[in-house]
Amino acid sequence: MKAILRRLTRRRWLAVLLAVVLALVLYVGITFVQVWRASEQDQVAKADAIVVLGAAQYDGRPSPVLQARLEHALALYEDGTAPLVVVTGGRQQGDRYTEATTGYNFLREHGVPDDRIRKEVQGRSTYESLAATARFLEAEGLHSVVLVSGPAQSKRMEGIAGEVGLDAQVSPVGADPSFGALAKETLGVSVGRIIGYRRLENLGA
Repeated sequence: MKAILRRLTRRRWLAVLLAVVLALVLYVGITFVQVWRASEQDQVAKADAIVVLGAAQYDGRPSPVLQARLEHALALYEDGTAPLVVVTGGRQQGDRYTEATTGYNFLREHGVPDDRIRKEVQGRSTYESLAATARFLEAEGLHSVVLVSGPAQSKRMEGIAGEVGLDAQVSPVGADPSFGALAKETLGVSVGRIIGYRRLENLGA
C-alpha cells in the first residue's frame, strides 16, 4: 500500500512539473512571437515628444547606429510627429561627449531649434534614461512619446516606458534583427514582465 501511495505521489509531482515546464515554454514562445512582431511594426503616431534612445558615439561623432536613429527622429520631427525631440544617454569612461550631447549637436546642425530639443545626459541604462525622461516630460505636462530604437528592442522599450509612466509607441530603425538578438530580447521581456524592468536592469548591472 505504501509503495502504491509513493508511486501515486511521484506521478502527481511529475505531472505538476510537466505542467510547469509546458506553461513556461508556452509563455516564452508567445513572448518570442510578440518580440518578433514588435520588431516589424512601426507604431508612429502623433505624440508630445520623440525620444531617441542612446547608442555609441565616437568623440562627438555618432556611430552608424546612433546616426540612423537621429536621422529617423529628424524625419519624424520634420513630418510633424511631435514638437519636441529628446536625446538620451550618458558618457562612457574616458569620453568627452555624452550620447545625448552628440545627438543634440546633430539635431542643431540639421536645423532643429534649441528650444525643441531636450537632453537626458545621466542615464547609464535604457531604464534610467526613460525614467529620467518621464520625470522631466511630466514636469512639462507631457506624456505621449514615440521611441526611436533598434527593432529587436521594441517590445522591451514598450514595457519599460509603461513602467515609468510614459504613453509610448515605438518607431524602430535599423537592420532586421537576428534570431540571437530576438532570443536575447525575449529572455529580457519574459523576465522583466515578472520581476519588473528596473529589477531586471539591476540584475544585469
